[in-house]
Amino acid sequence: MVGLLSRLFIKNYEDTSNSAVRQAYGMLCGFVGICFNIFLFAGKFLAGTFSHSIAITADAFNNLSDAGSSIITLIGFKMAGQKPDPDHPFGHGRIEYISGLLVSVIILIMAFELLKSSVIKILYPEQPAYSPLIVVILVVSILVKCYMAYYNRRIGKKINSAAMLATATDSLSDTLATTVVLIATLVSHFTDFVIDGYCGVVVGLFICYAGISAARDTINPLLGQAPEPEFVNRIHDIVMAHEGIIGIHDLIVHNYGPGRVLISLHAEVPADGDILTMHDMIDLIEHELRDSLHCNAVIHMDPVCVGDEETDRLKELVAGYLAEIDSVIAMHDFRIVKGPTHTNIIFDVVVPYNFRMTDAELVQMISDKIKAENPNYFAVIEVDKQYV
Repeated sequence: MVGLLSRLFIKNYEDTSNSAVRQAYGMLCGFVGICFNIFLFAGKFLAGTFSHSIAITADAFNNLSDAGSSIITLIGFKMAGQKPDPDHPFGHGRIEYISGLLVSVIILIMAFELLKSSVIKILYPEQPAYSPLIVVILVVSILVKCYMAYYNRRIGKKINSAAMLATATDSLSDTLATTVVLIATLVSHFTDFVIDGYCGVVVGLFICYAGISAARDTINPLLGQAPEPEFVNRIHDIVMAHEGIIGIHDLIVHNYGPGRVLISLHAEVPADGDILTMHDMIDLIEHELRDSLHCNAVIHMDPVCVGDEETDRLKELVAGYLAEIDSVIAMHDFRIVKGPTHTNIIFDVVVPYNFRMTDAELVQMISDKIKAENPNYFAVIEVDKQYV
C-alpha cells in the first residue's frame, strides 16, 4: 500500500538521494503510521475494556503513543527539509535524528508504564474475559504491525533514515507485545493460569530493550559516529582513480543529517608536478565526489617527493620500524630536510583510538629506532587518529 501511495503522491519517487524525495517519503510514512495506530488503539482499547485485561489495555495505549511517535516523525521530516539559513549553513538535517531520539524516549516511557501496571496485575490478579472478537482484534493488530515494521524498515533503509528505522523497531516490538498478549488471553481462557501480568512484564522488558537500541541508533550520528566502510571505500576509489594522486589521508566525513555530508581529505601529489594542472585535477575530483556521492568535498593538496633515492630509502626504513611496533600503524607525508649538522625526518603516523601505547611513548620508540640508525637523524613526528 505504501509503495502504491509513494508512486501516486511522490514525484520522482525512485530518486531517494534527493532531499525533497526523502522528506516526502518520511511524511507519507508518518501519516500512514498515524492512521494505522489510531485504528489499532480504538480496537484494542475496546477489547481491553470489555475483557478487563491490563495487557490488552496497555498495548492499546502503546499504539496511541505510536501515533504520537508518527506525528513526531512527520514533523521531524518536515523541519529537516528546511533550507539552510545564516544560523544553520549546513541545513537542518539532524532534526531527523532528534525526532528519532524522541520516538525512542516515548518507547522507554511506555515500557516503564507497562512494567508498573504489570507488577500491580501480578500482585492483584484478575481473570481476563474472553471472546472470539478479542482474538480477532489482536490477530489483526499483529498483522498490521508486521506490515508497519516491514514498510518502515524497507523505506528507512532505502532513504537511510535513522528516525524511520527507530519507528520500524517500535513496530516490531509492538508485534511481539501483542503476540504475548494474545498468548496470555488464550492461556487464561483455556487453563486456570492467569499470566496476564507476567506477560506484561515480558512485553515491557522487550519494549525497553527496543527503546534503548533505537536511542543508540539515533544518538550515535548526533555524537559523530564513524562513516560506513562502504562509503569510505567509494571515496577512496573515486580519488585514487585519477592519475597523479599518489595517496590520500586525513579523511574526515562530517555528517549534518542524511543527504548533508561534508568530506575533507588530504591528497598526495608529486612535488615536482605543475601546480595549475594539479589544482585543476583536485577541482575535478571535488566535483566528481559531489555528483557521485551527493556531498560537498574539500581536498587539501599535499606535495610529496618522489624518485629521490635517499627519501625512498629512509621511508622504507621507517615503514619497517612501524611494522615491527604494530601493523596497524600507518604513515604519510614523509619527507626529509637536510642540514649541515643533521637531517630532519618528518612524517605523520596514524594510530587507532584504542592503541596500546600513548602518543608520547610511540613517538619516543620510533625516534629511538631512527636515532640508532644514525645519530644525525632527528625525527619530527605528528600523531594522527583514525577518523574513518
